[in-house]
Amino acid sequence: MTLFSFTLMFLGAQDIITNFFFGIAVLVGVYYPARKAIIALLNLVATIHLLMLIGATGAVLLGMWYEAAILIFVYSLGDVLESYAVDKARGAIRSLVELVPKKALVRKDGSEIMMSTEEIVVGDIVIVRPGERIPVDGTVFQGSSYVDQSAVTGEPVPVGKNVGDEVFAGTINQNGSLEVRVDKLASETMLSKIICSVEEAQSSRTSYQRFSDNFARFYTPAMFILGVLIAVVPPLFFGGDWQTFILRGLVVFVVSCSCGLALSVPVAVVAAMANAARNGTVYKGGAYLEVVDKVKVIAFDKTGTLTIGRPEVTDVKAFDGSSENDLLGLAGSIESRSSHPLAAAIVRRSKEGDAYSGRPTEDFQEIAGLGVSAIINGERYLIGNQRQLNGNGISTSQYQGVIESLEDQGKTVVLIGSGSNLVGLIAIADNVRPGAKEALQRLKQDGLRTVMLTGDNERSARAIAIEVGVDEYHSQLLPIDKVNVVISLKERYGAVAMVGDGINDAPAMAASDVGIAMGAVGTDIAIEAGDVVLMSDDLSKLNYLRELSSKAVTIIRQNIWFSLINIAFMVGAALLGYLGLVSGLLLNEASAVFVILNALRLLKWKSNKDADTGFKTNIPVLSTSGQKQSR
Repeated sequence: MTLFSFTLMFLGAQDIITNFFFGIAVLVGVYYPARKAIIALLNLVATIHLLMLIGATGAVLLGMWYEAAILIFVYSLGDVLESYAVDKARGAIRSLVELVPKKALVRKDGSEIMMSTEEIVVGDIVIVRPGERIPVDGTVFQGSSYVDQSAVTGEPVPVGKNVGDEVFAGTINQNGSLEVRVDKLASETMLSKIICSVEEAQSSRTSYQRFSDNFARFYTPAMFILGVLIAVVPPLFFGGDWQTFILRGLVVFVVSCSCGLALSVPVAVVAAMANAARNGTVYKGGAYLEVVDKVKVIAFDKTGTLTIGRPEVTDVKAFDGSSENDLLGLAGSIESRSSHPLAAAIVRRSKEGDAYSGRPTEDFQEIAGLGVSAIINGERYLIGNQRQLNGNGISTSQYQGVIESLEDQGKTVVLIGSGSNLVGLIAIADNVRPGAKEALQRLKQDGLRTVMLTGDNERSARAIAIEVGVDEYHSQLLPIDKVNVVISLKERYGAVAMVGDGINDAPAMAASDVGIAMGAVGTDIAIEAGDVVLMSDDLSKLNYLRELSSKAVTIIRQNIWFSLINIAFMVGAALLGYLGLVSGLLLNEASAVFVILNALRLLKWKSNKDADTGFKTNIPVLSTSGQKQSR
């Protein structure tokens, strides 16, 4: 209607006709903003919609139908731009939903049928042909293939999948046919958790968002009062022209309705989180964008973070005359009751070597950070570290040389004792994660301090610390000791990030300024434990996170400063009479467009490529608890 009225005016129609159609445009366009303004007024809250309504009403009363129509039209356009900007950013997140097929080929009762993914239940067998997206989270039941997991992990290199391996909804089966046993319902897949987590994260506000909200709380009423004063005081007390100063007051109302300031932070936050989600990382709140940018120290758990997290048995030594197979069988039977990674390595090795006996155990007990004990055939066995065995009257001094030699090789030594005798030991090693050394080098180049926290003995910890090149390490730590170290690091250096597996390291992650969960794929609880979640096991993502956070904070600051400077300029110009309703309105909306476009750049932003710097690490600083020791 506004455009139609402009056309009539351009064709030379009489003012009464053009004003009539401008009036219709005002009545049609003002409905929704007026409803919001009235609600705000009833709640005694001054909002930009209220200021806009006052400006439009004043223009109509002054007979400025053209200006009133333009005012309504441009503000409505601003609302559309705001909705577009936020929807575009959120759409990048919602598009992940479309990655999961709505239907899947399922084998049931000897036949293959197409079913809705919502109807698939745990235990069903889904057939995934080459080139198709996997519709469910599950385990490969039959077949082998390479799977593109970039939708979940952000890792572009396809991963080989064989029988027993996990696969995830939304990933692409590339070259082989797979039969997948369903492990989770469609509503519980890893991809669904990512989407829900990112959407919920938008409620966690940065300090810039809180500043914007607090600023608006005082700014809007102040602009309302200023507009009234400029319209009333000069004519009443200084003989000013009523129409001139009422118009200036209306212009103050119009230019003070800063959409740019309102949009400065939320669009940037949503765009940054959408970028992160597409690259296999999840921020649990917008506030963590800001925190990651401030981090001075990154502390790493060792097992599963700096190392692969799949320890393997390297040495088995029996001391009581029994065979290595008997020792492995005994240890495997007891450790099968434990969920510790070292226990899993022992059980796996005993089964692979046909040593696993599965003998019944009684009175199984596990002490976090120390070891386990159980009764087999009426005799109690202890499996753990030296502290555990020595504390129970079992001397290890006779074999101290053997133990220290294995530990100097970076291996973790698990001791098996019974009564007062040491009956054997099992050495376990966990290889350093590929790319860990390079990722830490890059972090150190950027000025961050890197620290390793582990429950391993000092010798094993030192070997890994030297290999990956951390600045310092702390060994022989129980979970509470890790918390204390994190608190100490915060006191010494400032903001600390803790990188762990999201389960055993949860206390230390909670004590840090930002907890970063590693290896969320296959570990549901990592989504809950971390403030930021890496959906792959790629430590180089830490550099990406820091760069993204820094870029987001920079753009937010740019938007806020630009909006504040623009507001100051427009209000000053309006008070001096240099801006009219239309020119002020257009300048205001132009600032909003700039802020939106500036924030949406985060959707397309990409991390800088790591440079080959030839950086060399020094021997790390030693720091141990001296007493505490993990198994």
